[in-house]
Formats: sequence, C-alpha cells, structure tokens
Amino acid sequence: MSTREAQFAPDLDAAASRRLDELVQELVQDARRISTIFPAAARVVARGAADPDDPDGLKHPRLEDQARVVLLVVLGSVWADGPERFAHELAQLYRYGDADERRAVLRALSALDAGPGVTATSLPLVEDALRTNDVRLVAAAMGSYGAHHLDPDSWRQGVLKCLFVGVPLEAVADLDTRADDELARMVADYCRERAAAGRSMPTDAWRVLDRFGEHAADVPRPETTATRGEA
Repeated sequence: MSTREAQFAPDLDAAASRRLDELVQELVQDARRISTIFPAAARVVARGAADPDDPDGLKHPRLEDQARVVLLVVLGSVWADGPERFAHELAQLYRYGDADERRAVLRALSALDAGPGVTATSLPLVEDALRTNDVRLVAAAMGSYGAHHLDPDSWRQGVLKCLFVGVPLEAVADLDTRADDELARMVADYCRERAAAGRSMPTDAWRVLDRFGEHAADVPRPETTATRGEA
C-alpha cells in the first residue's frame, strides 16, 4: 500500500496490514477481481470495531470498513475502463453487497470524491441508504460525501432521519456549517410531535436547537436519551 492508501486504514495492526497489502496486489494485477476481493476483506484482513465505544461503526469506520475503503481507493487508481464504468462498478458493489459492504462503499465515496466516476454521480447510493432504517447505512450516508453533494432539503431530511432511527448527530459531517434556520424549525416540529405522542425525544436534537433558540421556546428539553430507533 502507498502512504496515501494506508491513511484510510489507520487502525489495522501490522499483520492485518500485510494481509490487506496482499489483496491490494491482487487487485493491481486484475481490477475485475474486486467483486471477489471486496466481500472477502472482512474475513481475510480484519473485522471489528476500531473504537469499542462505537461497535456499529456509526461514528468511526470499523476495521473491515477501513480495509474495504483502501481497496476501493486502489481500484480507482488502477481502473482503466473510464469513469462511467467505475461508477457502475461501485453501484454494483453496493447493490449486491450486504449491509456491511454497502456501508463501506458509502464510506469510500468521500475518499473517492475527487477521483474518476464519483463526484455527484454516486449520489443515488447515498439517497438509497437514506431510504432505509439501517443505522449503519444512514450514518455512512451522512458522511462528508453526503454533506458535499446532497442538496439542502435532502440533507436536512437526512439529519431528521438520523434523529428518527437513532444515529448520533456526531456522525453527520459538516453539521455545524450546514445546519440552518430551516433545519432547526424541522427538528423543533419533530420534537413537538414526539412530545405530543408521549414519546421521548433524542437529546441530540439540542445540538441543532441550542443554536437556533427561537424555534425551541416551547420544546421540552428531555431528561433522558431516547432509545435508538424508537419511532
């Protein structure tokens, strides 16, 4: 692995890095091996939480995510069939992958954003993830790629989706810079609806509401954290 590639897998130990490097060499020799190598990365290289306080990898990439991101960065550098085919290959890996593989594709989009065939052309993958209730996919979709390419309304809806399914807003890239008055209004309305239904409110909502206090005057501040995924 090059230094640039290795930066995407900072938590792999030496043995896992060697195993990943072997997969990288396979991929360099034949880029079309990605459909076999990518799913196998968790089994061959490493699997597990990089941060024990984040077991689902909502805030930080898991070890298998890191290995797979490296593989996709390498794929982007050796792919020779043009940007459209590269974007198609990413979409195929997402479409046919399990949830963990899909999460890794979504996380890799940020690293690939300046490369061939990515930019906004892979935005449908983010939009698909935000239609699910899978916290792993929703969190990955709201990373820096989503922050750069989702239009304002879609991004605001993504933030609400995080609150709805229980993704911590710490996982939302550029929250402090993209949050605006309209998002605060939407979050306040959501909290009022939950309060009216006798349901607890996610304390994360106050990461937005505290910045736009005029919308939160009649929103009761919760005393306890809402249960993840409670709807």
